Amino acid sequence: MEILVVLYNLRSLYNVGSIFRTADAGGVSKIYLAGYTPAPFDIFKKPRRRLIKVSLGAEKNVAWEKISQNSVGKLFSHLKNQGYKIFAVEQSKKAIPYYQIHRLCHFKKVVLVLGNEVKGLPFSLLKKMDKILEIPMLGKKESLNVSVAFAIVLYRLLFK
Repeated sequence: MEILVVLYNLRSLYNVGSIFRTADAGGVSKIYLAGYTPAPFDIFKKPRRRLIKVSLGAEKNVAWEKISQNSVGKLFSHLKNQGYKIFAVEQSKKAIPYYQIHRLCHFKKVVLVLGNEVKGLPFSLLKKMDKILEIPMLGKKESLNVSVAFAIVLYRLLFK
């Protein structure tokens, strides 16, 4: 299975670093850093130490590309034409529990899309998804950290 990841307007260097590390562990092929999601290196090619501290070098092992916020829709169209199924990890009334992913279809190419830590993904992007996956919350907190949610869904995909 080939897995790509799109991080849309994440703000935390620590979250991005953690996602890189988990992506490396899970064999993710590429991460797209969309909008203001921080890249491992700033515009002056200087390493972002807080991100790299958490990723432990995974940014060297997982291909990544910085793209503009406006390019995400085109990217999704291109990937769908390439045969990818695109799944948002997001809380939504239209979401299905993430653990039902094995019932969707037998797929070889998957894109996981994760949004901003506070605002999530905008509706304009959610309507482009093949499915929206949600992790049910059983306690008083309404959500998980984005990097933790990514890890849960990634490993469910890998070991369905």
